[in-house]
Amino acid sequence: MFLMACSVKSVKLSVIGLSCLQKLISHDAAASSALKEILATLKDHAEMTDEIVQLKTLQTMLILFQSHLHPESEDHSAVTISRLILSGDRLCFFQESMSQALGICLYLLESSRSSDSVRNTAAATFRQAVALVFDNVIRAESLPSGKASSARLSSRATSVADNVTHSFSRTLSLASNSGEPTMRENLSDVGKLGLRLLEDLTALAAGGSATWLRVRSLHRTFALDILEFVLSTYVAIFRVLLSYQQVLRHQICSLLMTSLRTNVELEGEAGEPSFRRLVLRLVSHVIRLYSSSLVTESEVFLNMLVKVTRQDLPLWHQILVLEILRGFCVEACTLRLLFQTFDMNPVNTNVVENIVRALALVVATIQASDSSEETLAAVAGMFSSKAKGIEWSMDNDASNAAVLVASEAHTITLALEGLLGVVFTIATLTDEALDVGELESPKCESNSVECSGHLALLCMAMVNSTWLTILDSLSLILMRSHGEAIILEILKGYQAFTQACGVLRAIEPLNSFLASLCKFTINNPNEGEKKSMLQSPGSKKSETSMDQRDSIILTPKNVQALRTLFNVAHRLHNVLGPSWVLVLETLSALDRAIHSPHASTQEVSASVSRLTRDTSGQYSDFHILSSLNSQLFESSALMNIAAVKSLLSALHQLSSQHISGSSQLSGQQILSISFSVERTASILVNNLHRVEPIWDQIAAHHLELASCSNPQLRSMALDSLDQSICSVVGSEKFHGISSAPHQFQESQMVNESETVSFEYAVLSPLMILYSSNKNVDVQMGALKILLHVLERHGETLSYSWPSILHMLRVVTDASEKDLISLGFQSIRVIMNEGLATIPVQCLDECILVTGAYGTQKTEINISLTAVGLLWTATDFVVKGLISKSVEQANHMNEEAQSGATVKEINIKQVSPKQVVDYSKLFFSVFSVLQKLGSDDRPEVRNSAVRTLFQTLSTHGQKLSKSMWEDCLWLYVFPMLEHVSHLASTSSRDEWQGKELGTRAGKAVHMLIHHSRNTAQKQWDETIVLVLGGIARLLRSFFPFLQQLSKFSSGWVLLLDFIKNSILNGSKEVALAAINCLQTFVGANCPKGNLESSYVKSILDIYELVLQTSPNFKNDSTDKVKQEVLRGLGDLYVQAQSLFNDEMYLRLMAIMHLMIKATMTPTDYDSELGSIPAVQRGILEIIPMLRPTTILSSMWTPLLLELLCYLNGQEGPLQKNSKQIHDQNSGVPVDGAKRTLVERSRLNGSGTKPDSAVGCGWGILFVEKLVPIIVNLFLEAPPNERFSASPEVIHGLGRCMNTRRDNPRGTLWRISAECFNRVVTDEVRQDNADCKSDVNSYRLSRARFWKEVADVYETFLVGSCGRVLSSDVPSADSITADETLEMSVLTVFGDDILKLQKDAPVEVLQRLVNCLDRCASRTGSLPVQTVGLLPLHCSRFSLSCLQMMFSLCSCIAKASSCAAVSEASKVSIPILMKRCEVILGQFLADENDLGEHPLPNVRIEETICVLQELARLIIDIDTANVLNIPAYLKEALGKNKLHRRAHLLSLLPTFSELVVSREARVRELVQVLLRLISSELGLQPLT
Repeated sequence: MFLMACSVKSVKLSVIGLSCLQKLISHDAAASSALKEILATLKDHAEMTDEIVQLKTLQTMLILFQSHLHPESEDHSAVTISRLILSGDRLCFFQESMSQALGICLYLLESSRSSDSVRNTAAATFRQAVALVFDNVIRAESLPSGKASSARLSSRATSVADNVTHSFSRTLSLASNSGEPTMRENLSDVGKLGLRLLEDLTALAAGGSATWLRVRSLHRTFALDILEFVLSTYVAIFRVLLSYQQVLRHQICSLLMTSLRTNVELEGEAGEPSFRRLVLRLVSHVIRLYSSSLVTESEVFLNMLVKVTRQDLPLWHQILVLEILRGFCVEACTLRLLFQTFDMNPVNTNVVENIVRALALVVATIQASDSSEETLAAVAGMFSSKAKGIEWSMDNDASNAAVLVASEAHTITLALEGLLGVVFTIATLTDEALDVGELESPKCESNSVECSGHLALLCMAMVNSTWLTILDSLSLILMRSHGEAIILEILKGYQAFTQACGVLRAIEPLNSFLASLCKFTINNPNEGEKKSMLQSPGSKKSETSMDQRDSIILTPKNVQALRTLFNVAHRLHNVLGPSWVLVLETLSALDRAIHSPHASTQEVSASVSRLTRDTSGQYSDFHILSSLNSQLFESSALMNIAAVKSLLSALHQLSSQHISGSSQLSGQQILSISFSVERTASILVNNLHRVEPIWDQIAAHHLELASCSNPQLRSMALDSLDQSICSVVGSEKFHGISSAPHQFQESQMVNESETVSFEYAVLSPLMILYSSNKNVDVQMGALKILLHVLERHGETLSYSWPSILHMLRVVTDASEKDLISLGFQSIRVIMNEGLATIPVQCLDECILVTGAYGTQKTEINISLTAVGLLWTATDFVVKGLISKSVEQANHMNEEAQSGATVKEINIKQVSPKQVVDYSKLFFSVFSVLQKLGSDDRPEVRNSAVRTLFQTLSTHGQKLSKSMWEDCLWLYVFPMLEHVSHLASTSSRDEWQGKELGTRAGKAVHMLIHHSRNTAQKQWDETIVLVLGGIARLLRSFFPFLQQLSKFSSGWVLLLDFIKNSILNGSKEVALAAINCLQTFVGANCPKGNLESSYVKSILDIYELVLQTSPNFKNDSTDKVKQEVLRGLGDLYVQAQSLFNDEMYLRLMAIMHLMIKATMTPTDYDSELGSIPAVQRGILEIIPMLRPTTILSSMWTPLLLELLCYLNGQEGPLQKNSKQIHDQNSGVPVDGAKRTLVERSRLNGSGTKPDSAVGCGWGILFVEKLVPIIVNLFLEAPPNERFSASPEVIHGLGRCMNTRRDNPRGTLWRISAECFNRVVTDEVRQDNADCKSDVNSYRLSRARFWKEVADVYETFLVGSCGRVLSSDVPSADSITADETLEMSVLTVFGDDILKLQKDAPVEVLQRLVNCLDRCASRTGSLPVQTVGLLPLHCSRFSLSCLQMMFSLCSCIAKASSCAAVSEASKVSIPILMKRCEVILGQFLADENDLGEHPLPNVRIEETICVLQELARLIIDIDTANVLNIPAYLKEALGKNKLHRRAHLLSLLPTFSELVVSREARVRELVQVLLRLISSELGLQPLT
């Protein structure tokens, strides 16, 4: 039904019918018997002109080929229509149908009425039908089903190296598994059908007609395209089936040869580029896939292709051919096959070599091109596009010239890619040979040069036949091009080919490629050197060598070339051998460029800002290149030892070729040598694990450079040798072969010869340089290296110590200061850090060498530091002594706990350190210090002395008695005597300092301080240090030293030395001697380590010094006296428990000698307002002399002696000092004391009040002495101070009297305050304990009260008559004076008069009269002058008046003792008389002045009297003293409630005051009269 619908030939019905037919076929609903009718229907529809019907027809054809039909004769498995058609039993029936179906497709393809879409669909349907046919042939012939790769060329949007790698990996498995197939002559029916189809397609491609397909003509391009598809897809058919191969050989190859001809004019379709492209692709497939079987045809094809590249053909033709050749070159398996088939067969042509030459000729055309620069730019653009992964294309509106340039560039690009393909193919094949084991890797230790494998021989042959041609072309393009991508690609080729040559051990190609590569590493701007770039690449000229002054610009090409060179060197480091010289020359030039200030790098993009280029370009590239340069030599650790030696030889050769000439070397040559030296050091550092075989080579290189005449090179060699030796000595390898034992043992001597040999080999260059080279800089360099070795790795040395110490000992004889300084630095390192690691045999020598540096005269600082190092040595020795003692103690314990056998074992196991005689080392150090202690240089000997004593002080507790005795008698006391002798015999002539220059024709000398400008003064400093050291020893070890057998004699010697130092030495020596005694006393007295004999001996020295000291005054003697004073005080304070009365009196006598020496008529310091230094010392020492409890009887002598100094009189100790010193201890102390008291009494009774205070010592001294005396007096026990209290009051009164003559002075103020303290304490003191001697006590108290009354009368009353100063005192001064007066008044009234207990009545009478006289200051003045009285005087007068009222008041007596009542009885008559006088004076003044007002002072005084009278209440005892009638006293006594009897005595005066003009006075008088009335009991009448 559907066929009938299609037969109507209506477009709509046809489309519907064909659609339904497609569904039937796709669902297997159509019977196979209907196939003929279906094909007929489809043929009819193909002839219809409607496009839809034609496309539907082709669609149905495609479904028909792919569908399943069920033949009527078969009831089993279904098959496809193509298989059904081609099945053997129905071949005749279906051959016609198959040809008819294919013919329908070809008809629609070739029909002029078919649209483009129909043609395209028909072509695709036909291609799929052909594929189905040949797929069935594969199955029918039981051939491998795998298909070959597509015939299309690989994408050109990837790099050549990637193409080679991809093609090799893609075809390698196929080539290895296929082998040589067995040819078959017989074909199956299906194979015959395919053969007929192949023959028809070949005929159509040749322009003929197809018999079986019944097609007269077909586009040859389409036929060629189908043939390409079949040949490239079904390779197995043509390799196995002979019939197919015959067709390929005779028909297809003939077709291709005819089509390839270029010597005849081709017309029509055969001349079109698309036809040519297909022909060339067919040729390419034939060569790639069938050259092994079609050798002759492939050779013809290849020769024709090569020939085409040399003919003047259109560029598009050449491009097509070059694309084919490029394809061969980038496919490693193809190129390998071609080379094996042709080049390695002598019968055949060297096809691959010809291809390479042809490609090279194409590349060489760039030189003859007129537009070579544009062409190169286009080539670079093509490579750049490919690097970015895109196909290069030209703009549509490009001009013809641009198209021509692009075409030329395309040809060159293809040729260049082909050459690179050959390079990468060789590299890939070489890697394959490595993988299969035919070649050895350059990384291997062995270095075999034989190539035995088939693949290795092939690679070697390919290299030999192509390297020169490839090198010429690549170097040409690399030299002319500037594009980044093309440069990178070419450099990859360089790297790949060079590495392949290295693996293959092809020396000549390797060197040539390296030389050519090195040409492009450093850019030379000079024209002459630019021309040299065009020379043969097989030789490397000196164009890379340029002066550093030239501007060096590294282009991206240079940078990439350098990176490539680094890659090659890294890969081939084991096989380069002599070729290293080429690499190193280039790297040296690079190193110069990196360190050149004029060098820079050039960026690729010009649009980048200059700043960005400077930072990211120059520095980043230089840093990267510098890093790569360093990494290359760091990787030497991976090289085999032969390669390392080759590299070192090349570096040595590089430097030697510059040294061999003149000594004047250019900067370029020096930099080259520097490069070789630095890289040699780098190689050493990275090969420390195997340093032995290369060390001699390295050392010889450095010694050669150190011996040259150029100082810069010598310095360079020394620096590098320093780094090298330190690296070796510090390496783990050195630690493994050179141990540093403290003691050489037999077990360590097995490999001693090897160890000593290697250690000596490492350090022997230093000995050689110092001994054989006469250049000072070289000798200094050797010493610096030794210093660095000792600082960093001294503990690793063992066998070289004797030679090291000998070398350092020799240095001390040198005259150059710098050499000695460097040598000493090494000694300092040894002494500070290396003593524990030095062999014990060398310790003594080490100390002696240190001493030699101390005695050298070249540099004094070195000598001083050497002394300090000796102290360090003593620390080490003492540690050894301690450890030795501990080990001996442990050993003794082990012996006690074990038997004899164990004892023997322990003896054998004693530490090697026990063989060290530390005592000997200790005294060796002291011997050196003693020798240095007599050095003529003050600084050195002082340092030695200081170190000797500091050492003893620090480590003395660790020394035994025997060692102490040796130290004292062999070193300390001999040094004392020797230094004293040298000091006494030294010169006193003044020195002149070092001459600094001249001025005005006269020499100018350095100034020297006057204290050090003579030799004797310098020796004085040494004596001071000796004394200080002895003081430290006595302070720290005196109890221990007392136990020594000869200490007493040593003590006598020491005291004699100290005495002579104080008496005969300079100021600083004397002070040091005194300080020695002070230190000794202060350190040992508190601990109870001293006996009284030592204290007496020290007192003897002090007394002798004071007796023999010069009488004239100067700074030196004053300072000595001060120190003696301080020493005396410290002695007493520290040794109080050892003093008795005799020693104390002796101490006071010594003090008197000192104080007497300070008494002078005039004192310049006092005039300036300061106390002389000696007097200050006296004031400091006096408080220290307070007697202790056991010396309480000495208080009175001490106080009386001090009061004599205060009064300026000669004291009892002054008169009897000699007797006190000469008396023996049997004289009674009490008798001396009584004598002192009696003398003081006599002095006190005969003292004149107007005698000068502090005569001979100065007022300032007395001001400071007064508080000290008072404090001592107040601290004295009560039973010891009562006898001295009158003298103290007398002395204070004398000082207070200075107010009259010097009211602004401070002495009277201080004395007044101290007087208040003393009298207050005396009055309040309970003296019950002091009354054992009643007569003495009473006598002393009577004198005390007499002196108190004298002081108050003189101070309070007598000072009022002084002459007022014309200078107005300040308000603060007036306030202070008033406050002090009030304080004295308060003490006078409240403490003296109210609290006294034993004051005589006559003394009370005097004291009250004194108070009354003070109160009368205002009233005694006439009214005319009373207003001129200062306010503070009037206030003081009123205060005295109020104090008298207070004494008389019974309220004050309520809580007081009976003594107060006695005072009130004495005071009340005097007070009433004073009140009467004041009130009478007021009335008289008022009457005299009349209407004129009275002065305020007078009125205030009167009002104060009236107010106090109103407030005053007295008791009956006091009232009885009043002058009133007896009957009133009797009446008042009976009236105990009224206690104002005193008002009755003043009633007449009050009666006169009632008429006073002053209202306040009248009011107060009225109040008083009322009180009198109340007292008399009178009441108002009303």
